[in-house]
Amino acid sequence: MITARPSYSRIKTALLAIKNHEKLELQLVVAGSALLGRYGNAVDFIEKDGFKIDEKVFMVLEGENPTSMAKTTGLGVMELANVFYKLQPDAVVTIADRFETIATSIAASYQNIPLIHIQGGEVTGNIDEKVRHANTKLADMHLVASEDAKDRVIKLGEEPKSVFNTGCPSIDLANEVKQNPDLDFNPIEKYGGVGENINWQDGYLVVMQHPVTTEYNSAKSDVTKTLEAVHQLDMPTFWFWPNVDAGSDGTSAGIRRFREIKNPKNIRFFKNMQPLDFLKLLKNSKCLIGNSSAGIRECSFLAVPTVNIGTRQNRRQRGSNVIDVDYNKAEIKTAVFNRLKAKNIIAETIYGTGDSGKLIANILAEEPLQYKKTIVY
Repeated sequence: MITARPSYSRIKTALLAIKNHEKLELQLVVAGSALLGRYGNAVDFIEKDGFKIDEKVFMVLEGENPTSMAKTTGLGVMELANVFYKLQPDAVVTIADRFETIATSIAASYQNIPLIHIQGGEVTGNIDEKVRHANTKLADMHLVASEDAKDRVIKLGEEPKSVFNTGCPSIDLANEVKQNPDLDFNPIEKYGGVGENINWQDGYLVVMQHPVTTEYNSAKSDVTKTLEAVHQLDMPTFWFWPNVDAGSDGTSAGIRRFREIKNPKNIRFFKNMQPLDFLKLLKNSKCLIGNSSAGIRECSFLAVPTVNIGTRQNRRQRGSNVIDVDYNKAEIKTAVFNRLKAKNIIAETIYGTGDSGKLIANILAEEPLQYKKTIVY
């Protein structure tokens, strides 16, 4: 079940391993913003990679605010209940912590379908954390991405024998990039984007900033501070559009207004890239700026300097590549200069070593997939 752009990179290698496993059959449901052009048409990349999509579920309501998120979740429960009734899967796999994932979990659980949750047990301090832990309590099997997450899921009352540290499948892709790190494509020629034709060949920054759902009212002012800092850094920059969350309209409006008023000569804006291309872009960048979990996960494995802004990744386990700052123009600029000069950034395997997809497929093939929820206190 894939509901958003980041979910695909988080599960792609597991999908491939499931598809190729002799004991497993993949039924793929794509829903939510993964189907929408304004958020990058992730569905196109999924189909281009050779995956057959069994069902598409259009469920996103306009608004990008807490009420539209709640309504989208409710609509998702109704639509996905029908999909699961039609497909009759032996188990449903849901990924991470986006608000749509709780709809997947509810629709499966109420039909007594075994639920497998990938990437539970992590903490971030916003609504995503509540959704992640709620998914954990609804799930029957837990495929977590780190030892820290495994310990937390067990402390939440789940049976230790149902919790497996598989690492994060996105690290599998990062490992592919580590073996072949050259940026072997021109991002502007391949993906277009909008803005200036920046001279990125001599070094560039990457920015990916999403709204924080519990701070959505400040999304426009938050992104404006980052835009001002990056503009003043005057380094070639690839900037990616936000996810569909409460506040994403504010983030988008802030970007559009800044472009109209300042016409920044050093920034090129993009909606999406294929997962491997995006990771190659990250690997060859001087620094990632923003609040994406890619800075915490993939960038720690690839040793990419990261400036993490604000509370969106609060308390999530991070590596030596990350420095944390508030939404403050001066702090952001100082932190970027700090990361550019840092000598102590090393590759770390907090979220896996590059074999997560195969581990997940093997566990799904060998472990009993049964609807059996026993809470241990």
